[in-house]
Amino acid sequence: MNINQLKYVLETAASHSMREAATRLFVSQPALSSSIRELEDELGIVIFERTNKGINLTVEGSEFLAYAKKAVGQYEVLEDRYRVSERDKEHFSVSTQHYNFAIKSFTKVIERFKPEKYTFSIHETKTNEVLLHVRDLKSEVGIVSYSGANEDMIRKLMKEYMLEFTPLMRRETYMYVWKGHKLAKRKSISIDELEDYPCVSFDQSGTGGFYLNEEAMADHDFKKLIKSDDRATTMEILAELGGYSIGSGMLAEEDAVLQGMVSVKLKEEDPLTIGYILRRGSSLSKYGEAYVEELLNYKEI
Repeated sequence: MNINQLKYVLETAASHSMREAATRLFVSQPALSSSIRELEDELGIVIFERTNKGINLTVEGSEFLAYAKKAVGQYEVLEDRYRVSERDKEHFSVSTQHYNFAIKSFTKVIERFKPEKYTFSIHETKTNEVLLHVRDLKSEVGIVSYSGANEDMIRKLMKEYMLEFTPLMRRETYMYVWKGHKLAKRKSISIDELEDYPCVSFDQSGTGGFYLNEEAMADHDFKKLIKSDDRATTMEILAELGGYSIGSGMLAEEDAVLQGMVSVKLKEEDPLTIGYILRRGSSLSKYGEAYVEELLNYKEI
């Protein structure tokens, strides 16, 4: 068993077919199939069930996948940290849901220390990825939120992943629309009044559905729903289709991506609790400590 085989399994599990996985991995389909079969023979298990309709993880394969994700994650952390070209550089990494204050705090840390040589990373990603990155020490700090609909699930995962959560703020629910939208000047609005407009939501596919959604009203049955995994794409869709998204109402004037958007209070209440997570028992670098200090400037609760 080698790291490439583990990466092959992860990519194949995330694809619809061996052909698609092979294309993403830049290897031939026969080579990919052969490598995975060799791994299955070595382990004495069947990871993928092959059918005419494609591939599916077996029960044993799903269990193996969880361990493979941890192993590959740890390998990548070691690889990034100890490559010869990186040894004399400072390192720091953050993972976050889509919050501008998390990005601003990250840049403040760089401005404070002004290191001569560094490789810093900020991952704006899905909820479960934030949790996993901190659990696996790919990131020192993570920014996550939960609403009433998914608090139990998020807290369960935090406990399972040995993560500690510190709340920073509690935000009411708002609708985001383009400034030219006919509803943009409303003081408040009900979700039922929006049913004829498309709602654009951040795509959490593969991470537990709405239970890990970073937006409020995740369990609402939207008549028209568009999923996007990019903020700029979301803003363009909102502008072009006259749609809306749901958020915390925090619109930073200096954020170029959000310029032109306005927030309108939703009458329905499903407040978000937003905070940061750390791996229990882990020691923060000076950059991690400084980042937490910056985050605490936003603490309201």
